[in-house]
Amino acid sequence: METRQVTGTTPEADKFALGQVRENTKETCMAWVAGGERAAGRDRAALVKASKWTPGDVITVAFMDGDPGVQARVRQMALRWTQPGLARLVLSFTNDVNKALVRISFKFDGSWSTIGTSCRQVPKNQPTMNYGWLTPQSEDEEVQRVVLHEFGHALGLIHEHQNPSGGIKWNKEAVYRDLSGPPNNWSREEIDHNLFEPYKRCETNFTKTDGTSIMMYPIKKSWTLDGFSAGLNTDLSPLDVRFIHQQYP
Repeated sequence: METRQVTGTTPEADKFALGQVRENTKETCMAWVAGGERAAGRDRAALVKASKWTPGDVITVAFMDGDPGVQARVRQMALRWTQPGLARLVLSFTNDVNKALVRISFKFDGSWSTIGTSCRQVPKNQPTMNYGWLTPQSEDEEVQRVVLHEFGHALGLIHEHQNPSGGIKWNKEAVYRDLSGPPNNWSREEIDHNLFEPYKRCETNFTKTDGTSIMMYPIKKSWTLDGFSAGLNTDLSPLDVRFIHQQYP
């Protein structure tokens, strides 16, 4: 059976996870495992296996704020993950935030989500997912891209470029140069943690690296030594579909 990553990244600190991706940096997001120590790149292994849901689980979802029309678009797109032939999970939307495992806000900068079941460790008065740049004017393709990506994290998926199968030959100095300046202003430690640190094979389920995955970061050709690149993927890839069904049959 093909396997692929089901896990997550842990931010250096709350402020990093909840706001250090600027609103106009639409190609990046933060994904984090809630709870535990938060030394960047050191603590994620202990929670990886616990981040996966059990097939058949009902995952309650609620909006904490936001435009009703945008909420409806997010809800419609999120349900793509649980259509027949994909994940055997139930996304149950409720108006009662206190009963929701996944709590969505639109108030913070950037796009981010907790990973899988770690949402249970976030205080009930705090969001577990955020869409900082979605508005009533957002195009359908943008809503599709961002919502599928963040709900992928909510179902347990990490960023594809951190796949332990590797395959990306990074031009690290070019990446440091680009991401250390505006709008990201990331330190080398933050860049190492979010781009260059793959997950251990023993921590994750994984396939070969899928450049067309909805979970892939955009990667410039100048960031690699062999010309590999990835754009803003906007939909589930065939491997995304096959893999999520294998994980939640």
